[in-house]
Amino acid sequence: MASGLGTGALALQLNAGAIAPEVAVLLTLVVCLVVDLAGEKTASRWVPPICYGGLGASLVLLALQWDSPLEPSFLGSFLADNLAIAFRAVVAASTLISLLLSWRYVERSGTPMGEYAAILLAATLGAMFLCGSTDLVSIFISLETLSVASYLLAGYMKRDARSSEAALKYLLVGSAAAAVFLYGASLLYGLSGGATSLATIGLALQTSASPITALALVFVLATVAFKIAAVPFHQWTPDVYEGSPTPVVAFLSVGSKAAGFALAVRLLVGCFESFDAQWKFLFTVLAVLSMVLGNVVALAQTSMKRMLAYSSIGQAGFVMIGLVCGTEDGFSAMVLYMAAYLFMNLGAFACIILFSLRTGSDRIADYAGLYQKDPLITLGLSLCLLSLGGIPPMLGFFGKIYLFFAGWADHQYLLVVVGLVTSVVSIYYYISVIKMMVVKEPQEASDVVKAYPAITWNLAGMQPLRAALVGCVVITAVGGVLSSPLFDWASSTVAGTPILQQAIAAAAIAPLG
Repeated sequence: MASGLGTGALALQLNAGAIAPEVAVLLTLVVCLVVDLAGEKTASRWVPPICYGGLGASLVLLALQWDSPLEPSFLGSFLADNLAIAFRAVVAASTLISLLLSWRYVERSGTPMGEYAAILLAATLGAMFLCGSTDLVSIFISLETLSVASYLLAGYMKRDARSSEAALKYLLVGSAAAAVFLYGASLLYGLSGGATSLATIGLALQTSASPITALALVFVLATVAFKIAAVPFHQWTPDVYEGSPTPVVAFLSVGSKAAGFALAVRLLVGCFESFDAQWKFLFTVLAVLSMVLGNVVALAQTSMKRMLAYSSIGQAGFVMIGLVCGTEDGFSAMVLYMAAYLFMNLGAFACIILFSLRTGSDRIADYAGLYQKDPLITLGLSLCLLSLGGIPPMLGFFGKIYLFFAGWADHQYLLVVVGLVTSVVSIYYYISVIKMMVVKEPQEASDVVKAYPAITWNLAGMQPLRAALVGCVVITAVGGVLSSPLFDWASSTVAGTPILQQAIAAAAIAPLG
């Protein structure tokens, strides 16, 4: 009888149902590996629908968890609150779209399809666990699962020297970031008297204001800044984006970044609440540097992938505005903008992949006159770039408006002004690409466009790619009309997350104190 009670108590503490979406992804990963053993022809036929089914099931399970009673899982190392659900959904959706973009690319490269899907799903698994981890051990394991899989994906094109170089640079910088995190975690472990739970560490830090605590904060913040590619921890981003396979870059630009922001909330808001002013000041500096350097350096780029790499650095700066605010509107705007960024950025990468498959080129100058040969790519890329620049009535415009409104209401005037100025700068280089595609006369078209192959959609792998492109572009274009319901969804995300509610309450009390 006692044994039965003990087993029941352990099951209650484990609460394994909280990771049902991750279990769906894990089972999909295993099935993909098994199918891959049957041969490339079998894998090319069955791996895509298996991935769609597994990721679709994961998204459905995430939807069923929404607003469910909050019970810590696995002895308090994982929490499926609304924030975790929202960011896990962004990660899973980014993987699903990235896979839609990948099949034709992988087929052209001659690499095993099941193996590629399994590694991408492993990265997804790490990112999803990272979004809900509330313990230093589970955070590190999730972080390394995501990182190691990302290194493999970056160097997946084994015969391409640039891909190998990108993987090596990513590995070296990522290993340094992991070491920095471990050192910071060891300091937190010591300061809390041997605890690994973020909640326990947060309580212990409320009575500790030693230089060691400040050092731990700097180390943890450095790890977060690396994952979201914030300046000055961004050095890996341009080279990795340029050398890695483009579908991999699409995933890293959204899925990995979403997990990074979820990690930032867990660590900074949930653990360093008593050092609120310090980490917000540091994040303000990072946000300003990211917005300025990312958008200014993007002006000089001649490669589409490098331009979007620096653009993603600037976009991370915009998202940080919501995190620095620490208000309900700020957190809601951050969640909304990450969801919007999912569609407008992956839509842009879908167009780049299509153009690259047909021409083998990544140079911006080679897009000159493209509207004459491929109106779909021209329209899709134009709408996604306009949304990234914040042009109304695109979804990105409303996302930025909510962020700037939250920043202004919280008196973050420096961040808002820098954000507005750098948004204007970003519009210049986005519009330059659109002008290159649309305004050029027929005789001024690039040699690549003049030799552009006839458009055929009946090739294997092209239909999923077109479906992803059309879906992302439609949501980006009409999402502005739906921005109010999306903001309500983001607000309910904040309302269902205890650590965010505590931070909001503390921010409201602070001025009174």
